[in-house]
Amino acid sequence: MTIASHPRAVAPRSVRPAEAAALLGVCRDTVYVLMRSGRLRSIKAGRARLIPLTAIDDFLSADEEFAA
Repeated sequence: MTIASHPRAVAPRSVRPAEAAALLGVCRDTVYVLMRSGRLRSIKAGRARLIPLTAIDDFLSADEEFAA
């Protein structure tokens, strides 16, 4: 039984930049530009850069407010 199929598996709370890019429909480089500009929050965990799913939601909400 893999971890993903385990009934008590916990849903991820963050994603790596490549996964965030897929969720946002942009390229990975754009995600790094958004992180450097401060428009997309991220955290550093060791050598990994993680983007909380709440940060993606906040980014999308902010863009909706800006467009309205």
